[in-house]
Amino acid sequence: MAYFDFTSFEVSFQQYVKYVLGKPLAEATQKDQLNAVSYAVGKYLMDIHFDTQKRYEKNQAKQVYYLSMEFLIGRLLSNNLLNLGIFDPCARFLKTQGMDLESLVEEEQDPALGNGGLGRLAACFLDSMASLDMPGCGYGLNYDYGLFRQEIVNGYQQERPDYWPNRSSPWLIRRSGEQYVLPIYGKIEERQDENGRYVPVWTRQKQFVGRPHDIMIAGHRGRTVNRLRLFSASASQDFDIDIFNDGDYIKAVGRKIQSESVTKILYPSDSKETGRELRFVQEYFLVACAVRDILRHFETRHSDVEHLPEHVAIQLNDTHPALAVAELMRILVDEKNLIWETAWDVTVKTLAFTNHTLLPEALETWPVFILNKVVPRHLQIIFEINRRFIAGVKERFGPDNHEMIARMSIIQEGHEQKVRMANLAIIGSHSVNGVARIHSELVKKQLVPEFYSMWPEKFNNKTNGVTPRRWIVACNPELAKLITDAIGRRWIADLDLIWELEAFQNDPGFLDRYRAVKQANKRSLAAYIEQTVSETVDPLSIFDIQAKRIHEYKRQLLNILHIIHLYLSVKEDKKDIGSPRTFIFAGKAAPGYHTAKLIIKLIHNVAHAVNTDPAVNRQLKVVFLPDYRVSLAERLIPAADVSEQISTAGMEASGTGNMKFAMNGALTIGTLDGANIEILEQVGEENMYIFGLNVDEVAALRPRYQPREFLEKDERLRRVIYALRSDRFSSSEPGIFRPLFNNLMSPGDSYLNFADFSAYVAAQEAIATDFQQPDKWSARTLMNTARTGFFSSDRTIKAYANEIWGIQTQIQEKDLW
Repeated sequence: MAYFDFTSFEVSFQQYVKYVLGKPLAEATQKDQLNAVSYAVGKYLMDIHFDTQKRYEKNQAKQVYYLSMEFLIGRLLSNNLLNLGIFDPCARFLKTQGMDLESLVEEEQDPALGNGGLGRLAACFLDSMASLDMPGCGYGLNYDYGLFRQEIVNGYQQERPDYWPNRSSPWLIRRSGEQYVLPIYGKIEERQDENGRYVPVWTRQKQFVGRPHDIMIAGHRGRTVNRLRLFSASASQDFDIDIFNDGDYIKAVGRKIQSESVTKILYPSDSKETGRELRFVQEYFLVACAVRDILRHFETRHSDVEHLPEHVAIQLNDTHPALAVAELMRILVDEKNLIWETAWDVTVKTLAFTNHTLLPEALETWPVFILNKVVPRHLQIIFEINRRFIAGVKERFGPDNHEMIARMSIIQEGHEQKVRMANLAIIGSHSVNGVARIHSELVKKQLVPEFYSMWPEKFNNKTNGVTPRRWIVACNPELAKLITDAIGRRWIADLDLIWELEAFQNDPGFLDRYRAVKQANKRSLAAYIEQTVSETVDPLSIFDIQAKRIHEYKRQLLNILHIIHLYLSVKEDKKDIGSPRTFIFAGKAAPGYHTAKLIIKLIHNVAHAVNTDPAVNRQLKVVFLPDYRVSLAERLIPAADVSEQISTAGMEASGTGNMKFAMNGALTIGTLDGANIEILEQVGEENMYIFGLNVDEVAALRPRYQPREFLEKDERLRRVIYALRSDRFSSSEPGIFRPLFNNLMSPGDSYLNFADFSAYVAAQEAIATDFQQPDKWSARTLMNTARTGFFSSDRTIKAYANEIWGIQTQIQEKDLW
């Protein structure tokens, strides 16, 4: 890399320790060394960023801005070094200075900027934009605390504060000269201008301040460095001096504390009214800061805001930033003085919306009274958008179609009026995309069919992807080296080329090396398991991993029912289950989601029964690894033999964990749901274990689902359910799993666990048999790696760029290393 030389690197390192930390080099701790190395690398990132910005300005490049409440970016040091192409040279240099780079990497804490797949997808997209040399910027919030740090106490999830030292992170650049003063609360006074035109005036408003911070996002090959801009909230003044002088010191700083709470924690609990309001204020804060920043940048280069869509594309990552529709309209109408029709045209052409859920209950709605309290002008604008929209619906479909009008309205009527954020985003965007082919079809046919009938041209699919830089090169370096030795390194920038590995599927020597990489990863994970939860597992056993958010539709419960079946088969039937199995779980349950937390408790109680029973634990082990996060995923995914993707068909939008596991050579056991279907098309049915009902069969069964019918047909299932009901796994806490039993036995079980149990057991039995043929197993796992080129986020971003955003790469010559 042209910018990098170790002399200046060493100087930067020493200067940070001496002048920032105020220490002699000999006294620097490992944390100090990490920060100093990160600071030195950050200087090179900034140099490239300056050149990147000059290139964009010279080319007058249209830019995309990606708005998301989450960016689960993971550790940054190793990723930046790899994308800059200097990981190995840096490791060698640090070794000469008495430091170990791998130890420094392990010292780094995951930034607490996200929770799950939504945030990890956003991070992959930023990596791909930079790696494709595309002008893209992320916008999010600079949280002090993440969702929570998960601890397990007696099998129960306990939530602890997940603090990220963002204020001292060397990766986070505070833009001290920039800030945005935002209006909030207050009232709307209706006035008229000199021409008698209606002029709403937002009065008695309070103000709070958004202060930007940047994290540099390095692209592969180090030619482009974009940014992730995060906003912190603060009060417009530190404290009220008059109140302070009167002696009420607590009240004097109260407004400051209240303002800064906006970015204190990711997703504050909404179980109380104050929490609900704070969550909405977070969403407003994000879009208000982002839209103002985007317009400020636009206006430094262009004078006519009517041309905004020619130079700016804004992507809304789910419904959280949907208020951008109203915020952009407010600025264009109230501050830029555009007429409504022109402002609306600009808004729709600028914004695009990604839907991430098929669960109607997961589509955000906010009570009208909260909007009226927090952003009264925005509520006025939303009502006007809705009035005009409903008039169009009536003109198109007739004024008497009251049910359709009610479903399409932004305002949900009832005991409490609510604003439907998905409807607002759909109406206010020129593009609405799903994130897997089946998901996009279900959005059109089941979720919002009326909108599709009105605007079919708006709807499209962009199947998710993941960055191979993070999810192969960084997390599985020995596999990356094996691939590069076999086919060269161009695959890192163009994952389609990984198909060339198919030539080695019958090469015994290559398959031995491929299998050795997997085995080394399993040994490493086994050591981590013993260190973390004091459980010894056999690296030669099948590592069957389900790592994802704990939710009923993801069906960790189905997984544990099968484990109970195996336990009873070994314990009571003295059965040899063939290949020894290690079942590994990881994932967090939302703090208020009692059923999900009870599933975690059941996993731990079953694990205790299995792992402490000498009659069983040589064939079977069960492990739950706490506090699932990016750095833990990077340990789990390379070590998996089997990837559990077993959601009820029609309920998972896409999934990206399924892609990561497959890329790293795990065989998927899964349903025909989300991106599993497209993975099946790519890797072949012979290289996956597909089971269970499909989407149409699920839809047909739900209205007439009777769990007892399946219970009567399957003796294995009966035994499992009776063991659950009998408190076999809860003798010290009788009855605690009764809610799970009741849910499973209810005809209202939307997740149809019993309906898929038999097929799931059969698929698991096939896995146990097939694993005993190591050569065939390795060839099939290699086919998963070789045939997942389609699931690179580079491919996804190219599709967004060409079909939605209208942006282009800003480096035409492709010098692949």
